[in-house]
Amino acid sequence: MSKTVIVSNRLPVDLKFENEELIVKSSTGGLATGMKSVHSEGNGIWIGWSGLAKENLSEQQEEQVVEALAVEKCVQVPLSEKDIELYYYGFSNMALWPLFHYFQAYTEFELAQWESYVEVNQKFADVVLEHVNDGDTVWVHDYQLLLLPELLRKKNPNITIGFFLHIPYPSYELFRTCPWRNELLQGMLGADLVGFHTYDYARHFISSVSRIKDVEINFNEISFGNRIIKVDSFPMGIDYDKYHNAALDHDKYPEESKSELMKNLDFHNKSNEESKLILSIDRMDYTKGIPNRIKSFEYFLNKYPEYKGKVRLVMLAVPSRENVPQYQKLKRETDELVGRINGDLSTISWTPIWYFYRSLPFDDLIDLYVSSDVAMVTPIRDGMNLVAKEYVATRTKENGVLILSEMAGVAKEMHEALIVNPNNFDQTADSIKNALEMPQEEQKTRIQALQKRISRYNVERWAKEFLKSLEAAGKIVPVPVAKEMDEATRAEIAEKYKASAKRLLLLDYDGTLVGFKNNPSDAIPTQEIYDLLDKIAEDPNTEIAIISGRDRKTLEGWFGHKELTLVTDHGAWLRKNGGEWTTLDQLKTSWKENIRPVIESFTDSTPGTLIEEKEYSLAWHYRKADPEMAALRTMELKHVLKSLLFNNTLSLLEGNKVLEVKNSNINKGRAASRIISNDKYDFIFAIGDDWTDEFMFEELPDSAHTVKVGNVKTAAQYYINSNNDVLDLLKSITSK
Repeated sequence: MSKTVIVSNRLPVDLKFENEELIVKSSTGGLATGMKSVHSEGNGIWIGWSGLAKENLSEQQEEQVVEALAVEKCVQVPLSEKDIELYYYGFSNMALWPLFHYFQAYTEFELAQWESYVEVNQKFADVVLEHVNDGDTVWVHDYQLLLLPELLRKKNPNITIGFFLHIPYPSYELFRTCPWRNELLQGMLGADLVGFHTYDYARHFISSVSRIKDVEINFNEISFGNRIIKVDSFPMGIDYDKYHNAALDHDKYPEESKSELMKNLDFHNKSNEESKLILSIDRMDYTKGIPNRIKSFEYFLNKYPEYKGKVRLVMLAVPSRENVPQYQKLKRETDELVGRINGDLSTISWTPIWYFYRSLPFDDLIDLYVSSDVAMVTPIRDGMNLVAKEYVATRTKENGVLILSEMAGVAKEMHEALIVNPNNFDQTADSIKNALEMPQEEQKTRIQALQKRISRYNVERWAKEFLKSLEAAGKIVPVPVAKEMDEATRAEIAEKYKASAKRLLLLDYDGTLVGFKNNPSDAIPTQEIYDLLDKIAEDPNTEIAIISGRDRKTLEGWFGHKELTLVTDHGAWLRKNGGEWTTLDQLKTSWKENIRPVIESFTDSTPGTLIEEKEYSLAWHYRKADPEMAALRTMELKHVLKSLLFNNTLSLLEGNKVLEVKNSNINKGRAASRIISNDKYDFIFAIGDDWTDEFMFEELPDSAHTVKVGNVKTAAQYYINSNNDVLDLLKSITSK
């Protein structure tokens, strides 16, 4: 029976030893809550770090931890203090966290931290691989484990892998500054489904992939090797019933059972009927915009002084990463701001800010939610932010107002909140005034709409939706590809080459014999290519045919002095063994006068593109263009050209970063058929990289040996990874 394995940096339990006794307590975080039902069902397990450094545990304590976690259906990844220092506090939180939240000034790229990040991701992979079988589903969570999907995929391609990022994904311009951007993307692309909180984050990810990795992207599907990777957004919810029911129970508490916090809140509310409480709850993190929130509240009190003595900001800041310098600086700044404002504005009976720097138990949080008239959730940048949803869930009397930052992922869903730019103090101050003066009927209308939405799409629904999409993604039939060319296959083909009497080698040029260049005219043959072709052609029983999309003038300039068979313009012209050029069809070129101006207009509006005019075709190259702009312009140009070519003898050919208009009845397949029809070859070898070469692979007899450069969908029998391997392959096959 297959199972679901959840993998995150931390396990959903808190462990600590008190007087040699192990205390196990369930975590209350959003992820732990959201995955509770998934974790409890079937024989699934949760894999992560226990929170205890392995060198601080005796052998007996280690056994206790393993046994206690087994009861909770959890498995630990043993990590050392050094691992935590370099991988977690280091690369994860000093490189990825600030980078992904757009705090580039705080971002530090240290090689030792990166190496630790790689090492720890491998440790996670090793533990996961010990506990998964073919057919299992693995759901990897968050930025600490970006490399894990690929590490798992390499070792076991028969599992379904999902990845979800719980923080923002930055724009390409920011992500590209990371020295290990390629490795991070490679890691994430090991998943079958990559999930984000919002469409914007998914779009940024796809943009980075399109610019950094040479892959095909179709809407939210990435063709990577022989796999299709789905990218989608899944806005995370909360355990709505837990918060809503806790708020309902709160109203039933007798006076004597109320917490000290609640008694103080009640006293405040009763002491002044006009008094209002504005609530702020956050981790002490620079992404949360705490100083900005305090300053905007001060700005509000000075702009609208009639509210002095009547409105109080209740601020709960939960300690976080206290050993990181930026967080220590933030704590000092917050303390000083609160102290200054309270010192400047306080009266004997009123303090503008109640400030708590601590964690509070769940019941006290409910006290704060229920007692507050307004909630200010104004992070500078936040992946989602569940505090906003928690506040709405506790509004059992259908009153209260939510002021929400447009920079939080949750703002995409909660349109009925008062949306603000957290950096605009004047706008925020006006929103506070609006919230405090909002009529009850409007409060009710907004809260009802918000509650209806977040109660329907709760955290369990989020998890189910992701797993449902992951199951569908895992069932996508892999793109059929050729077998990888290994040493045994090379040796087998080489033996057949030696034993044959009449041989034909069909070789594509661009992307095969040479790599692609930004400027096509720069891809001239190297001396190594000339020497290899000369050596092979020394054997009179071996014919070499270079079969290319290049124009006749260019190919003749490069190889005209050689006794080679040349095919140009994708099959329009043929020169057999250094003889005369012949056309393979009677072709017209008058159509160019109508098509050229269209392509020229797109060239003018798309920097980095150029037109290549061949004898029987027009090619539009966009290798040097911005990838996103090129993708848009290519789509537009294809649409325009297809409408012009309708019911015509022309066709539109898509190559590697090139669109080409040519006559429909010429292709490399027809050219290859013409060559082999004139002689009886007992050994045929063909190699190419583009889909234009697929015509050649399809037309050749089954006995031919066909090779694709690149692991993509192909009719060829074999593939090699890149054109860097082509010359070595030819040498190994043809050497006697």
